[in-house]
Amino acid sequence: MPVPSLVRQPKGSELEQSRYTLLVHRLLALAAVLFGFVTIIVGSLVLTGSDPGYKVFLPLLLFNIAMGVAYVAAGITTWRNPNQGKYASGTIFVLNVLVLGAIAYLYKVGTSVAVESVGAMTFRTVVWLVLFLGVAWVCRQKTLRAEPHT
Repeated sequence: MPVPSLVRQPKGSELEQSRYTLLVHRLLALAAVLFGFVTIIVGSLVLTGSDPGYKVFLPLLLFNIAMGVAYVAAGITTWRNPNQGKYASGTIFVLNVLVLGAIAYLYKVGTSVAVESVGAMTFRTVVWLVLFLGVAWVCRQKTLRAEPHT
């Protein structure tokens, strides 16, 4: 006589949803790692003398290179544990919002921040908002599947 399983096994559409959630989870993690590596590479090229075509605000450049490392770490964390990745991506989003606010202010008052820097920081901030919301969605899907169905 077969022993009944104590763990509820997903069926049909639940299994498809689980696979879809896992795919989204992995793609978000890979996107974070890739975005981090690109940020590190491009920032390092500019730091070593490559001309981006506009005036570089050095504190922002250094921040972005350091954040590139954090982006890679957040992506790896997300791959391993989406719940921790949610907190990492949320933290990165908040830090980017704060820096975006600071450089937008500096640009407005006429200091040496290029409009391209404000645009690039806006792009980074939006990317991390999307990554945060995506990872939060993955966590929610996993929570819904873990809850007992009545």
